[in-house]
Amino acid sequence: MSSLVVHVKPEGLAQVKAQITALPQAEVYGESPIGKLVVVLETPSHREVTDMIDTINAFEHVLTTFLVFHQVEQQGPDFEDTP
Repeated sequence: MSSLVVHVKPEGLAQVKAQITALPQAEVYGESPIGKLVVVLETPSHREVTDMIDTINAFEHVLTTFLVFHQVEQQGPDFEDTP
């Protein structure tokens, strides 16, 4: 799971929000009319996180994207769930 703050030109906020919402594994959790979106990504790999950030940065009206939180959940036969 990763969370991002996406800085957008205010006039493009609705357009960028719709584009992000259309991405698989991405959800907009908050917005500010001055041009900020809070986005959560649920991707299975680090590469997909960076690919999604690159995709979002390429959208028209996006000024920059900041990764503010990233957590990797390990799963598989060698993973021990410890409290």
